[in-house]
Amino acid sequence: MCDCHDHNDKAFSRRAMLGGAAVTLAAAGLTATSLGNSAEAEASNPSYADPEKPALPAIDVDVSLADTALVVVDPQIDFLSENGVAWGVVGESVSEHNVVKNIGNLLNSAKQAGMTVAVSPHYYYPTDHGWRFEGPLERLMHKIGMFNRKSSLSLDGFENSGADFMPEYKKQILDGKTIIASPHKIYGPQNNDLALQLRKNGVNKIILAGMSANLCVQAHLYDLLEQGFEVAVVRDATAAAKIPEGDGYHAALINFRYVANGLWTTKEAVKRISAAAA
Repeated sequence: MCDCHDHNDKAFSRRAMLGGAAVTLAAAGLTATSLGNSAEAEASNPSYADPEKPALPAIDVDVSLADTALVVVDPQIDFLSENGVAWGVVGESVSEHNVVKNIGNLLNSAKQAGMTVAVSPHYYYPTDHGWRFEGPLERLMHKIGMFNRKSSLSLDGFENSGADFMPEYKKQILDGKTIIASPHKIYGPQNNDLALQLRKNGVNKIILAGMSANLCVQAHLYDLLEQGFEVAVVRDATAAAKIPEGDGYHAALINFRYVANGLWTTKEAVKRISAAAA
């Protein structure tokens, strides 16, 4: 069983375990700060650009404060900070799309508008390390101590650990008004109370952002759609790993185009939220 009490002491060694996948990025001449926004990201990687002649019909979501919520998945240090254990593989994409700032802009806009805001976090407790079978990424997350907490009933060691929220977001998330759902354990929200909390608040439309694009965000998108929510994804408020197995962001972007009710930039989402409050 993995010892989850040594998260901070071994953070560097865990990041080093992921460093090999980042070598490919460096060889391509890209650094974690080489690109600043989604437009530049799409210019540098044409595969991110929308097709000139899409085959699928255009769908959109009307935003109103009465029935729309901003949902942010995994806005946590292990995903979004240079000190996080996953930075070696997600850092390039997070920086490329300016994700930390964009999520912050979404949170600020939603709070100023009085919109419902919910967070779906990812935590692992000591008992979760006793699982008898895992998928590839589950095994990796457990091995590197990602999202580890010492107890489900204690915050001992939680502050500023990899499982904690990004410092930039704490004012908004910990304001006593944000819904902090129970943790999801693999990728989707099927086993936490996110949908219940949203329904109880009269929400049936969702603006979705957070980490990571082809894993938890995509899984949340699919499950929320199946439960009857309208969901718009904010394309530059998410990112994903780039590893030899593939570019997770590109994989997710294709699927977002196929199924999401809307696919917006942060700028577009903020404009819609502000208009709803006018």
